[in-house]
Amino acid sequence: MMQAIGAVPDTAVLLDLYQCMLRLRDFEVKVQELYRSGKLPGFVHLYVGEEAVAAGVCAWLEPNDMVFSTHRGHGHALAKGVPGRDVMAELYGKVTGCSGGRGGSMHMYAPEYGFMGTNGIVGAGLPLATGAALSAQLRKSGQVAICFFGDGAVNSGSFHESVNFGALWNLPVVYVCENNLFATEMAFSRATKNTSVASRGAAYHLPGVEVDGNDVLAVYEAAGEAISRARSGGGPTLLECKTYRIVGHHEGDPGTDYRTREELDGWKQRDPIKCFRQNMTATERVSAEAFDDIVRETEEWLNDAVEFARNSPEPVAETVMDYVWAS
Repeated sequence: MMQAIGAVPDTAVLLDLYQCMLRLRDFEVKVQELYRSGKLPGFVHLYVGEEAVAAGVCAWLEPNDMVFSTHRGHGHALAKGVPGRDVMAELYGKVTGCSGGRGGSMHMYAPEYGFMGTNGIVGAGLPLATGAALSAQLRKSGQVAICFFGDGAVNSGSFHESVNFGALWNLPVVYVCENNLFATEMAFSRATKNTSVASRGAAYHLPGVEVDGNDVLAVYEAAGEAISRARSGGGPTLLECKTYRIVGHHEGDPGTDYRTREELDGWKQRDPIKCFRQNMTATERVSAEAFDDIVRETEEWLNDAVEFARNSPEPVAETVMDYVWAS
């Protein structure tokens, strides 16, 4: 549920943001459990800890707006509106998955929901989103493209080429950097001298905005302004959301060899879901009972997604060449 840019979010918006974040968190925790028990094939990178970014950004999007994701993309898919059943079934490799069980975690695609795919190549979503924004501009469709990427993509050529082109043509695109401080095991501070992603917008004459990526209301406000600007012809924004993944880079990476326990514990204290709920109840903007209702609804939603995926049919060998060649 959206409201006017700059308006104080009403209760319905606050509850929507909480529901989105909680769904993303509970979904990923369940995926971790299933993966560790050998129920899921493939490979997964979990979004645990970064939920406020996807929730705050995607709250402003229309159904036909486009989201381009990363290897850590389950949260982006869910926040854009891809049903939990479709995402879970895809991770199970079932024919009812959003990519028919053929894409899995890093090649998940649901264009009917405006979700233009997860991507296993670092930085590869940047030119795709920029091209989609150019298409939207030429077609006068009113669509906005959102490109999520991590700090590891910032030093790639695709970042500079895409942001330069997007700014030059005033394209309806928002570049959202989920700066979780590490590219796999490489600290951002060891990869570049300028650790402010937002400041790089100045080189291309576009707004660079830095926000606390663990504060969903800060993300919501900044994203609302950026998306409105893009939609009205004002061009792109480079939005840097400072956040942290409180799990390993991928499932199987303990995430402790390159991070201190003190650092990890400090970020856990800034958990976006826990802090949001505590703040909203302390200020009496949302009741504890309303939050509890969402917790119960989310549990039912997740159980339904898992059961649907578990009971869905497996692909059959005879279809292995389907979708390989253009018809």
